[in-house]
Amino acid sequence: MSPVLEPVVPLSARRRPVPRWLRRTTGPLLLLVLWQVSSATGVLPSDILASPGTIAGTASDLLKDGTLPHAMLVSVQRVLIGLVIGGVVGVALALISGLSRLGEDLVDASVQMLRSIPWVGMIPLFIIWMGIGEAPKIALIALGVTFHLYLNVYAGIRGVDAQLIEAGTALGLGRWGLIRHVVLPGALPGAMTGLRYSLATAWLALVFGETINADDGIGFLLNRAREFFQTDVIVVCLIVYAALGLLADFIVRTLERLLLQWRPNFTGK
Repeated sequence: MSPVLEPVVPLSARRRPVPRWLRRTTGPLLLLVLWQVSSATGVLPSDILASPGTIAGTASDLLKDGTLPHAMLVSVQRVLIGLVIGGVVGVALALISGLSRLGEDLVDASVQMLRSIPWVGMIPLFIIWMGIGEAPKIALIALGVTFHLYLNVYAGIRGVDAQLIEAGTALGLGRWGLIRHVVLPGALPGAMTGLRYSLATAWLALVFGETINADDGIGFLLNRAREFFQTDVIVVCLIVYAALGLLADFIVRTLERLLLQWRPNFTGK
């Protein structure tokens, strides 16, 4: 009777894999524990940085009295308005410049010149032109969004494979047919990347914009807390900024998966 051969299973394969969500949360949790221990033992004084427990209590109080939800609503509204305005302008300029050599000659040089100017440096001019109301805050957000979308959409259009254009022409597609069925779908990955960068810039511009004599919003809470050395409120506002930014990025990633199902992606090993 011949012996029965059993396959050799590596020891690493027998181990139960650690869930990915657990691996991703281990680092932040360890940092949070270290922070709390440092605060409790006096290594980290409360006037330098409040403890996580104090920050959680402050966040709860701000939520209960409605201060934080109202500030979040005002800030999100500013970002959305600036994102829409900047998105329309950026995409329109990218289409004009990307689809036509004449448009590129007329538009691209001017946009590249303006892009080299730090958009934060435009705050004094915006105050002179628009006052200290909502307009300069929204304009600053729109300006930061415009350049990111322009660059990525323009690069996406010009990065379409020329062989796809030749194949579309051979199939009888005219100019507008090529734009609709070949160029724009090919530029969509670049547009989604530009949208993600634009959202990150929008939140950054919001922080600067809400320092312009704001009387409401998360930035207003942040500045008021700075004046009274309320580190717990400052950290709460920073956490809200980060959470809103992550939520916006998650929405764009979801849209990217839905709109780019035709494109295979490497997701790591």
